This record gives sequence, C-alpha cells and structure tokens, in this order.
Amino acid sequence: MTDTNTPASGGAKPPAGFYADEAGRQRWFDGDGWTDHYQSAEPDAPSSRAEPERKKKRIFLWFFMAVQVLFIVWIIAGASSSGGDATDCGSLSQQACNDAEDIGTGLGVALIVVFWMIVDFLLAVVYGIYRLAKRN
Repeated sequence: MTDTNTPASGGAKPPAGFYADEAGRQRWFDGDGWTDHYQSAEPDAPSSRAEPERKKKRIFLWFFMAVQVLFIVWIIAGASSSGGDATDCGSLSQQACNDAEDIGTGLGVALIVVFWMIVDFLLAVVYGIYRLAKRN
C-alpha cells in the first residue's frame, strides 16, 4: 500500500478509518487520502474505524498574538501622532514647543511599552496557572 492507493480496490471510495498497511500498522484514511496518523494494530481493539485524536486548539496563543499586534499598532499610532504646528504653545518658542512635544511623545510611547510589559507578565502568570490546573 502506498500513499496514492486507497485502502480497498474498486470503484467506490472507502469510508474514513484506520486500515492496515504493509508494515502491520493501522494508518488513517480520511476518505480522500492517507494522513500521518497511525495506531498500533492491536487484536483487541474495539473498533478499527475510530477517529484520530483532534488537534488541540490554541486559543490562548491566538489571544496572546492579538494582544501583541494591538500593542504594536498602539505604539505606531502613538509615535506617528506627534507632529504639528506650534500654534497652541502659548509663549513658548517654536524650538521649545517642538522639544516639549517630542518629550511628550517619548513619554507616551514609554508608558505604552511599560503597560505592554505588565499585560504580557499577567498573561504569562494566567497561562502558567491554567497549565498547572490542567495538569492536575
């Protein structure tokens, strides 16, 4: 049996399930083709048509990645929102107004980064607690 053959010869497609290969192992056929799921060929197996174990959902990973993207967008937006004219600086000179604006932008971005670090730390703690609880 090769990867291109179906488990049974004939015109009709066989249903999805585990089928024996030439090495004596049970290999999963999904109805269209072979997968990389194997199961040992045990004589007392209750059913040779059992579904393979489903892949774990990585919801926390996707949530974590979304938070990271959100913070990156927030930093880019905060850094790019600086700039403008010195019409509302009152009695300050143009140079002093631009310097104050640059310092304010830097402080704002620094605060976002600190907040980002705090959120990542809290996410790591929550994930660690979740993994410990799931293990027991």
